[in-house]
Amino acid sequence: MGVISNGTTLLDAGSLDSGVTTGAMTLIKTLTASSSGTLSFVDGASSVVLDDTYDSYVFKFINIHPSSDGALFQSNMSIDAGSNYNVTKTTTVFRARHAEGGGTADLAYRSGNDLAQATGKQTLTDNIGSDNDQSVSGFLHLFNPSSTTFVKHFLANTNTAYSDNYSINIYTAGYCNTTSAVDAIQFSMSSENIDSGVIKLYGIGG
Repeated sequence: MGVISNGTTLLDAGSLDSGVTTGAMTLIKTLTASSSGTLSFVDGASSVVLDDTYDSYVFKFINIHPSSDGALFQSNMSIDAGSNYNVTKTTTVFRARHAEGGGTADLAYRSGNDLAQATGKQTLTDNIGSDNDQSVSGFLHLFNPSSTTFVKHFLANTNTAYSDNYSINIYTAGYCNTTSAVDAIQFSMSSENIDSGVIKLYGIGG
């Protein structure tokens, strides 16, 4: 990765593509977890932009580490500036996995992780290990959240260092079934806190 003299990467500066979409990416906000119950991005709060300024938004997860073994990394969205994270969603999920020892490798649909017109949190991983070297990284791409005409599509891809020592790659896709603007998104663990890690919000297009 090229680096500009002040330490900003070319990707952060918007000169390179993320690999998940075409178009320059503009870094909007970075949140760093430290025993955090939630990490939230709310339009208009703390310099966050999540409106019609950009055509779509990418959240990058970098070494998200749980405080307890086997926790799941999750997300939910809001249409009322974070007062409630309960947007109705329909999603589909599949995973590929491979054990460190090479004994297990498979590809499967994850019916237990998908949602059908549900308002609960969307699970983005399998069980994350809490060993010092284990974490999850990946991204969530949200399209045109400010639309008041269409549902809000999103795609997510994560790779997890699983609690039982697997590499697990999970693909999640779906839509928020609302014509109200989505103006906030929150990330959390299924149990206890996000011990450490970084989430970066980028805007694309405009």
